[in-house]
Amino acid sequence: MQRKFQHQEEGLISTALTFFWLKTLGTSAFMSLFFWAYIYLLKNPAYVPFTMPITVVDQYIGFAPVALPMYLSLWAYVFLPPMLFRTRRSLIEYGVWIGALCLVALSVFYFFPNAVPPAHIDWAQYPGMAFLKNVDAAGNACPSLHVATAVFSCFWIHWLLPSVRLGSGWRLANALWCVAIVYSTMATKQHVSLDVVAGAALGVIFAWLSRPRRSALARTTQVSEYPLQQPRP
Repeated sequence: MQRKFQHQEEGLISTALTFFWLKTLGTSAFMSLFFWAYIYLLKNPAYVPFTMPITVVDQYIGFAPVALPMYLSLWAYVFLPPMLFRTRRSLIEYGVWIGALCLVALSVFYFFPNAVPPAHIDWAQYPGMAFLKNVDAAGNACPSLHVATAVFSCFWIHWLLPSVRLGSGWRLANALWCVAIVYSTMATKQHVSLDVVAGAALGVIFAWLSRPRRSALARTTQVSEYPLQQPRP
């Protein structure tokens, strides 16, 4: 068992270090460009933003400031899929797909600007939330890019985990992390349920379109590079 864990750790580290600077600098540059476009559209809507309606789900899910860390954890979560690729081509293809996902959402924000309704909460009582509200205002709500990128990342992490010999327990943890991020978007009152549904649909569609074929996934992940050592006689 200890030897198995050792190989899992070695496989994970080796995979993460492959094209490490391309992964870290590329992802950071992508995020910087995305935030520039996102904030620009947030502050300069082409039309008067439409206020998203509240459903019974939003009335059921109350404000929970403790959900803020999980909301912010998305920025660590979206770093994980790139770290699990072992070829430059697959890494770049993944970047193109998630870039296309973001471009679709940003296009919706431009042509159909929308916003969440006021939560009627004194944000000054919650310093962390007040900072978030100042940075990420009520606009650019539907589809929720927070949810779309989390769902897209969740699918790809699920597909790539076996490449580093991480099994069902890690897949469950991955799914729970994604669900927690989705929940946090409503618990922090950054989004309403319709934003979440639209964002989840966008994430699922792009995950399905970009899904790897089994043969391509085997070449991408190169599972065979990490055989478990056999006990010495």
